[in-house]
Amino acid sequence: MSEVTEAPAPGATAVAPAAPAALFADVSGAADIHGVHGAAGLTHWKCLATRRDLRGDWEAVEWASIPPGGVSGEHRHTRTEEIYFILSGRGEFLLNGTAHPARPGSLLLTGTGAVHGLRNTGEDHLDWLVIEMLAPPTAAALRGDTPRAAEEKTVNPANAELHDLRAEGSVDPGRVFTGPLRTVEIDTLEPSATRTLHSRGAEHTVFVLSGSGWAASGGTTVELAPGTALTLPLGTTAEIAANHDGMEFFHAELAVPAPAAGEER
Repeated sequence: MSEVTEAPAPGATAVAPAAPAALFADVSGAADIHGVHGAAGLTHWKCLATRRDLRGDWEAVEWASIPPGGVSGEHRHTRTEEIYFILSGRGEFLLNGTAHPARPGSLLLTGTGAVHGLRNTGEDHLDWLVIEMLAPPTAAALRGDTPRAAEEKTVNPANAELHDLRAEGSVDPGRVFTGPLRTVEIDTLEPSATRTLHSRGAEHTVFVLSGSGWAASGGTTVELAPGTALTLPLGTTAEIAANHDGMEFFHAELAVPAPAAGEER
């Protein structure tokens, strides 16, 4: 059925449609999930953004937490590439059969073929941020095509890397990942400073680590505090600002290539 649009009355001003807004979320109301990746025990989990709301090759942006002694089971990545970023607590990354210390700021890049998991060895909950992206063959299959040979590239044979993101500030995920993730960093806003993020040719996700502020997008303004996230679908813009205490946040950016002729995105 065709859509009928009523013209404005003579002399009236046509109202432009509202600009699209970023996706806002926080870690409140997390679900309790038992037996994650085959491990016994409880995991608290919250999805902050999903590929259904985005145009790029994301799978999801998630927050997870396990209690002392808890385990997120070891599993092999076959269709996605994934980031684990430790927010609080102490534990061990289980990577290809070897344990590595995990503390706030620890970052694990897991590519296809690698086996990873996480164990809480501390006395408090172990909280981490998960960003999962579709590997190019998976994304191509979901679109109903095949990856072009020219787009294939050779990556680190280990298909995984460990980093201290708090010490390094930023990491190039292209050393491990074959997909379009191009920025992983910890960034700061000085007290009362503002910044504008434009989702043009890329999509962004931000997770607040410390401090406070606000974000405005598409006519919506929300307060920002530790545990809040905003994700910018293609075509959206957000202004973020820090309060008097400044603000520190995790930031990831995923390129969204222009579709080929006749291809829809």
